[in-house]
Amino acid sequence: MNVPQPSTLLILGGGCFGLTAALELRARGWQVTVIDQGSIPHPDAASTDISKVVRMDYAQDEQHTAMGERSIQRWREWNARWGEELYHEVGFLVMSRHSLQEVGFEHDSHAFLSKRGHSLHRTSAARLCELHPAWNHAVYQDGYLNPVGGWVESGRVIARLAAEARAAGINIVENVAQARPLLEGGRCTGITSAHQAWHADAVLVAAGAWTPTLLPHLQDVMWATAQTVFHFKPQDPRPFTPPQFPVWGADIGRTGWYGFPANADGLVKVANHGPGRRVDARAPRSLPPGEEERYRAFLCETFPSLAGAPLHATRVCLYCDTFDGAFWIDHDPAHPGLIIAAGDSGHAFKFTPVLGELIADVVERKPNPWASRYRRREKTTTSSDGARAAS
Repeated sequence: MNVPQPSTLLILGGGCFGLTAALELRARGWQVTVIDQGSIPHPDAASTDISKVVRMDYAQDEQHTAMGERSIQRWREWNARWGEELYHEVGFLVMSRHSLQEVGFEHDSHAFLSKRGHSLHRTSAARLCELHPAWNHAVYQDGYLNPVGGWVESGRVIARLAAEARAAGINIVENVAQARPLLEGGRCTGITSAHQAWHADAVLVAAGAWTPTLLPHLQDVMWATAQTVFHFKPQDPRPFTPPQFPVWGADIGRTGWYGFPANADGLVKVANHGPGRRVDARAPRSLPPGEEERYRAFLCETFPSLAGAPLHATRVCLYCDTFDGAFWIDHDPAHPGLIIAAGDSGHAFKFTPVLGELIADVVERKPNPWASRYRRREKTTTSSDGARAAS
């Protein structure tokens, strides 16, 4: 027996989860309204910033590797459709202080991707000196370059998706103060704000780091984590451009350090995919004491010629971390009418081209081969992201 689907949907949050779900569900016939507490792209959202890494390298994680492979193909298709290169396939250079004979993110990613038929370029200290001279080859002795991968202009992608959503007939309401799910008798019937309420058959909360604040019953399984990002502007950006300086991870499985080539404005972004610090997403954002010194100490050891570059800007990026690093995409059994798409855990944006279909299938309770991993689940101490530094 076919059960008719609800026809109206409210989405709280206009980032990569919310906008891709809106576009896919609109294509399936839903009437969709996206509501955001700020402008889109929201300046404080994780989806914003000048760049995000696009990679398929996920140690031995078969699902995320497959999702990365498909996403990269779709990023290429989006470039072609938009007539503009927002995804830059400059490669992903993964270097380690240790031999890749040792088990770890770099070793496991190289072995697993090679087994899947990908052509990776092994990079020794000598080849690092020859091909990627900005690196300190005395410190990093082994690694590989994956030529398939790179970076995407994330803020511009969000703006493009929002424009496509409006053109598709999706209503986008921005700068809604105190927007939150409307719960009546346990059921979610809409979204309310300081001055207005909207009602629909279903509500999707895709509010990123604000999700555990909006839905306190999830605070045991997800929380906001602050991560710092630095933008440096070297006087001569040419040594920090591809092919000699692609997207990179510097012993990332142990240290969390990663970064990007210089963009069109000559900015080199450096960041740390580490454990971070728990914060309230509503609180003012500030750098921890000594953070610039920590970054420059890393650059002195890894990219000596970048260590003295002027600091152009800093950013505090908020992850919505789940306890196991996997996304949280499911109906909320305690609140009929409420669906959650959150828990980016610092690695969602690369999957933007495949998220919409995945979330839409969950909303419509249709089978999806990737959805089971992101269902509501009991808290454990495991971690699913091999590139997240443990210390």
